[in-house]
Amino acid sequence: MINHSNFICLHHGSLIVQDLEQAIYFYCQVIGLEQDRQRPDMGFSGVWLNIGAQQIHLLALPATEQAIKQPEHAGRDRHLAIHVRELDTIKEKLMANNIRFTMSRSGRKALFCRDPDGNGLEFIAIG
Repeated sequence: MINHSNFICLHHGSLIVQDLEQAIYFYCQVIGLEQDRQRPDMGFSGVWLNIGAQQIHLLALPATEQAIKQPEHAGRDRHLAIHVRELDTIKEKLMANNIRFTMSRSGRKALFCRDPDGNGLEFIAIG
């Protein structure tokens, strides 16, 4: 039997990206995440991005999957969900950079978009 009290929180999620500079621009300049400069040399390019105590690891590696048709609404696909204090800031930055997004279909204060490599992201307003 698994002791569920042993699990504390998610440490990081990894996303594969093809153009690391474009991904860094999206995540740092558009979304507003901060890069963690303590990433060790791992034998391939990538960056760690801080989200509170958790991280997103961007891995500049060859794509591991064949091109697939992704649904427009990233909530119906694999995605990372991130709590944000205010959704309007994210919306404004996405619109200013001509990045398509959809609002949550459940009525929650949440929006979905894709990064330049098609990775799904959900931003959920807390409070």
